Amino acid sequence: MARVGLNPERLTLAGAELADEAGFDQVTLSALARRFDVKPASLYSHVKNSHELKTRIALFALEELADRVSDAVAGRAGKDALIAFADAYRDYARAHPGRYEAARYRLDPETAAASAGVRHAQMTRAILRGYDLDEPEQTHAVRMLGSVFHGYAALEAAGAFEHTATRAQQSWTWTLDCLDAALRSRPTP
Repeated sequence: MARVGLNPERLTLAGAELADEAGFDQVTLSALARRFDVKPASLYSHVKNSHELKTRIALFALEELADRVSDAVAGRAGKDALIAFADAYRDYARAHPGRYEAARYRLDPETAAASAGVRHAQMTRAILRGYDLDEPEQTHAVRMLGSVFHGYAALEAAGAFEHTATRAQQSWTWTLDCLDAALRSRPTP
């Protein structure tokens, strides 16, 4: 019989919290079972295996991040939208490092296509409308922004910016200004 109070949603949230505390790679059914003071076998009536649990956490994180970004960019355009998007992304990565890592978990194509990852791409394309980009430049820009935001968040999380007097926020602002300028003055193909 399923333990009272345990369900896939509760396990997903507890797994996301564990990811933030210990790292996404530390999320296992055994670790989650210890958190609920149950045997790992009792979790199998709620999730098939660790892969399913990690997929659920990834989907949860993608949805949560998409909601935050959507709220941040609502009613904004151009550079303001770019900055709001980037700040929401970076703030989420700093506040929820394990969930942020989970959002990068490799999903099978069908699951990915049904995930909030699609919303991320749509929102990125929406802010790029302010820069009047046609294809394939728009796709290039989506990839560039994702790479810069993720790279900055990953380096910052690793402590890579703690070794100089220049504050990370100053570099972040400079980076966003440069991205805006690059998108506005891109060479025509």
